[in-house]
Amino acid sequence: MTVENNRRALLTVFVIVFVDLLGFGILIPVIPLYARALGATEFVGSLLIASYSAMQFLAAPLLGRLSDERGRRPVLLLSLTGSVVAWTLFGVADLVAVGPLSVLAILFAARLLAGAMGGNIAAAQAYIADVTPPEKRAKGLGLLGAAFGLGFVFGPALGGIVSSEPVIAAVRTVTPAIVPVSEFTLPSFAAAIITAVNLVAAVVFLPESRSASERAAARRDETGAGRSRIGPLVDALRTPGLSVLVVAFFVASFAFSAMESQFIFFTNDLFDYGTAENAYLLTYLGIVVALVQGRLIGPLSDRFGEYRLAIVGSAIQVVTLAFVPFAPSFAWLIPDVGSPMLGLPVVPPGAVVLVADLTALAVGNALTNVSLNTLVSKSASDETQGGAFGLTQSAGSLARTFGPAVAGGLYTVVGFWAPFVLGGLSFLPVLALLGRLDRDTVQRVTSTRG
Repeated sequence: MTVENNRRALLTVFVIVFVDLLGFGILIPVIPLYARALGATEFVGSLLIASYSAMQFLAAPLLGRLSDERGRRPVLLLSLTGSVVAWTLFGVADLVAVGPLSVLAILFAARLLAGAMGGNIAAAQAYIADVTPPEKRAKGLGLLGAAFGLGFVFGPALGGIVSSEPVIAAVRTVTPAIVPVSEFTLPSFAAAIITAVNLVAAVVFLPESRSASERAAARRDETGAGRSRIGPLVDALRTPGLSVLVVAFFVASFAFSAMESQFIFFTNDLFDYGTAENAYLLTYLGIVVALVQGRLIGPLSDRFGEYRLAIVGSAIQVVTLAFVPFAPSFAWLIPDVGSPMLGLPVVPPGAVVLVADLTALAVGNALTNVSLNTLVSKSASDETQGGAFGLTQSAGSLARTFGPAVAGGLYTVVGFWAPFVLGGLSFLPVLALLGRLDRDTVQRVTSTRG
């Protein structure tokens, strides 16, 4: 490929991943309340959330391998097509099913399909590696990280807009009565339309990055390729300190996903927030995380080092996560915010305290995630970087599968406060794991290497 074609290919892959995460983000504030509207418990609703990550974990290596053998382009196009089907199926579940249980079953099927198609991240990463030289590969992969962050920021925001009452009313005036239009279905239809447009763009602009001979070699060398993937993973786990960091990353991801999955239930119960209000709140938190990661992490890392930032971020989350369910009890600290006389909504004082706590929580989460990822990178050798990041990706997917399931069970059986307290306390083992790193390892991972 020429340099110009490489840039176009990189931009197309960036957009593909961004739109995938945009569709995922649009439905974050929708899924819990949709499940609840069907009579499902918080546990079942949390399983609906977790099903995406479970299928993504299973499908990513399969799609990555398929892209080696058949090409990156067909796998990415296939995943986009499947995503269109998944988002559409999610939106029409109430139309094609009979009874609440059948609707819920279709929603699960749609989420499982969407998660499997979300496994295209492996093919997208491989595509970046194909079209970038080694010295520019980090920058190219950084584009995928940016796509993730932007998807999580703009996804909930778009979900809030399309699930608002004015938009729903406007859409109902121009669509046939048979089309189910509600705060639960319209965000999914929006995701399907955006993904369909993205699919057309990919068909037109995305070239194949692997030659026919490379694909044929991958098909002939399937066994050898499998060994080459396992070897770096084993080597990475044998690296001093790396296994501790990966476990810490898993626990941190588990704790935060446990809180995140129950947050919509919590705000709905305490403040009667619907999809739109929760979408705007999640967008605000996404912006806080993006600002910390984009503007503060670099200077703070230069001054204090990633190891200290990981500890500080984890300590912040111990307190702020456990405090979430009790924040409304401190409403007496804050006067009423807003003015009905000026047309401004009155924000409950308890919600103001909650947002203040969540702001600190978002800062702590940003510090922890970036710092742990950087420590993992520095702890691995140049030859085992891919295996190391593969471990953290797998750990994150598993954590986002089990975290919501456990938290949903606690919310249903114990009470609304339990998942948040568990999440906060779960960061104590993260602190303990970081404290187990020996001095030599700490000095090595906080050096200027990498």
